[in-house]
Amino acid sequence: MSLDIVILAAGQGTRMRSALPKVLHPVAGNSMLGHVIHSARQLSPDSIQVVIGHGADKVREQLAADDLSFVLQDKQLGTGHAVAQAVPALSADTVLILYGDVPLIEVETLQRLLTLVNDQQLGLLTVTLDDPTGYGRIVRDEQNRVSAIVEHKDATDAQKAIKEGNTGILALPGKRLADWLGRLSNNNAQGEYYLTDVIAMAVNDGLIVATAQPHDPMEVQGANDRKQLAELERHYQLREARRLMALGVTLRDPVRFDVRGDVTVGRDVTIDINVILEGRVVIEDDVSIGPNCVIKDSTLRKGAIIKANSHLEGAIVGEAADAGPFARLRPGSVLGARAHVGNFVELKNAEMGEGAKAGHLAYLGDAVIGARTNIGAGTITCNYDGANKHKTVLGEDVFIGSNNSLVAPVDISSGATTAAGSTITQNVAVEQLAVARARQRNIDGWKRPVKIKKH
Repeated sequence: MSLDIVILAAGQGTRMRSALPKVLHPVAGNSMLGHVIHSARQLSPDSIQVVIGHGADKVREQLAADDLSFVLQDKQLGTGHAVAQAVPALSADTVLILYGDVPLIEVETLQRLLTLVNDQQLGLLTVTLDDPTGYGRIVRDEQNRVSAIVEHKDATDAQKAIKEGNTGILALPGKRLADWLGRLSNNNAQGEYYLTDVIAMAVNDGLIVATAQPHDPMEVQGANDRKQLAELERHYQLREARRLMALGVTLRDPVRFDVRGDVTVGRDVTIDINVILEGRVVIEDDVSIGPNCVIKDSTLRKGAIIKANSHLEGAIVGEAADAGPFARLRPGSVLGARAHVGNFVELKNAEMGEGAKAGHLAYLGDAVIGARTNIGAGTITCNYDGANKHKTVLGEDVFIGSNNSLVAPVDISSGATTAAGSTITQNVAVEQLAVARARQRNIDGWKRPVKIKKH
């Protein structure tokens, strides 16, 4: 059965008090609309129509993709009017209506809803809440069949007592949609064309309205203000925490842990508090991540250890290698197996071979460092001449003394040593010692300056 998906994303979101369109506000590092589109794609639809209005240009700019079509709703005249804007582009057997500010909807819930749809039946997602204030109420007849939806502002006191609310998420036979939308009226408290009025029309036309409910009511929670946005964020994070723990991850405190991307994990992984995982992160078996670390678009191989307060982006940490505390690995950083990067060491586009070490206080940029090479404290690669980057190459078993400046391009061959305090500007051959510092002089009779007293 073919499927078209319509995502309503034209609202302004005045209660957000923001210049940013409501649907672009982020949850877990991705816009709310981005989450909905991601779920929609997993249903393999024939088309995805995104109805935009307020901030249309910003929405297009941020989310444009080959598989998305954007439909402009010039005037916000209600949900029925919004869907009507997309009707000329719809041709599938089934049409699924989603909302750009309802980001936590699960694909499995939508799949269950879609199974309800046929020529004589549509599928409606409802939710039962202790307090359904603001939700349209599901009105059922004596046989418990859905007969209509009444919006909260139009509901009588008796109808407001109904606990079953309308989520707005609806799947219906495509060939019926245009007719129903064409019969909508705006004779209601809001003066809008309600999509929910389609339900009563379907019943009058002899169709059955079948209902499904989400396993978790938060799946259908929207965000109209910053408080609700924060609630969605926390719920998403707890959901991700539960998923990772089920896969074999120990989280020291699931409440103090954030995922803002796509994380793949192995078994026996331990993650301490206040860790943020962003983008595409791969964590293999037996990895340990200390507190207050940010890890973005990186791979941690089996047994890697990331110590407290370290920041990794675009890095690969090899098997049983370790970094930190307070290490920074920038894009292009690669630690070989059992390599070590200590506190206040920064790498950028640098590869450290197996067992190589930089214990503390170093900057290594645009460098290739051989196996078992040791980098002394205070060492920097001078890789930028103000216009171009240059490479530093260190062979295996090199010993770099403390407080060295390695002026690239420079090649220090295997087994070579550089003395502490050296500025290395020339290549060093195999097993040579390079000393490049001013000769020390000790001056007898030197008088230390004395502070002049102020009158």
